[in-house]
Amino acid sequence: MERIERQLAGSLDGGTSAHVSPREDEDTQDHLTERQAVLLQATRSLTRVRFTGGAGSGKTWLAVEKARMLSKQGKRVGLFCYNKGLGQYLQDRVSSWRQAKPIFTGEFHEYVRQLGVPDGKGQDYFDIEMPRLLRELAGTMEPEQRLDAVIVDEAQDFAPLWWEALLACTANPDEGEVYAFMDDRQDVYQRWGGLTADLNHGPTATFVPIHIDENLRNTRKIAETFKPFAGEHFTPRGSTGLPVRRVHCSTEEALDVAGDCVDALIDEGWANNQIALLTTKERHPVHLDYFSRGATDEYWREFHAGEAEFYGHVLGFKGLERSVVVLCVNGFKDMARATEQLYVGLSRARSLLVVVGDSELLEEAGGRELKHSLSRAEAWDPLLDPDEAPAA
Repeated sequence: MERIERQLAGSLDGGTSAHVSPREDEDTQDHLTERQAVLLQATRSLTRVRFTGGAGSGKTWLAVEKARMLSKQGKRVGLFCYNKGLGQYLQDRVSSWRQAKPIFTGEFHEYVRQLGVPDGKGQDYFDIEMPRLLRELAGTMEPEQRLDAVIVDEAQDFAPLWWEALLACTANPDEGEVYAFMDDRQDVYQRWGGLTADLNHGPTATFVPIHIDENLRNTRKIAETFKPFAGEHFTPRGSTGLPVRRVHCSTEEALDVAGDCVDALIDEGWANNQIALLTTKERHPVHLDYFSRGATDEYWREFHAGEAEFYGHVLGFKGLERSVVVLCVNGFKDMARATEQLYVGLSRARSLLVVVGDSELLEEAGGRELKHSLSRAEAWDPLLDPDEAPAA
């Protein structure tokens, strides 16, 4: 049955166009993403919407474009997210606008601090105490301080009480404009039981669901690899692209082997700033050095400057992408979260995906469907001279 299933699943190998470069693939992806603006026009009469789509469906682009459209209308817009890397990306996008801009762009925590809520420590502070303090402060806000519209990217990462506190900062908490862009299958933090459960209750229960089913930001060969995690309506629309590469090694060796992959890719001609190495458990030594020095801001500035290869963790790379991703599966701290972490890691590459790690661990974490997807990948040895590689 497994052999039959692989045959019925088909292959993308016959559709590869040798003359199409990764740069051309990514230009096409950008064009397809920009066509998603039709969704914003079609839903412009809706004031409370949740756009739900899989990885690579253009949600971040849509969130930024919605912020631009509303800001040009003279509205006081807040563009929010959860993690620092994505927050800096959003700020970089907005900083280039010559016309009206959101009054706030970035992490929700930074918005709260800017309003004067004191810092605290511990998960209970961030999930419970901080939003309580923000709601109290919201009751004293002047009209010109309040938001006309709230936009949240990667909205599945927001704690339930954050929504209530954020809506309390709007000019009309009951009817103001709120737009949530989310992928409920990327709930890698799993601290709040998943946003989708909360969307059926409380302040977000009335949000109109709009589904974005097409994958536009990955090649089809990459998208087919994580399709088992993306839901039944997930539809890859990109070009065929390069084969996914599979590097077999033990979990203990994965970090070193992934480093060899980066070196080999640069030798092949990939620019170092096109490459990201993402781990699933322990940080890469370069990443760990920034973390140990408390240089998180510097770390993300260097990523967005795009001048060198990037070393990160899948948990911090949500909403971000690079042309080439080396996914280093060096274990999981919590196997219950492994599937979501693999989903994020496999979907960050736009042109070339390299998966490094132990096959048994990958199957345990991702199931038989991932095993079958990776069985179609190209086996690769980064230490083997390309001129010595066996003919296909």
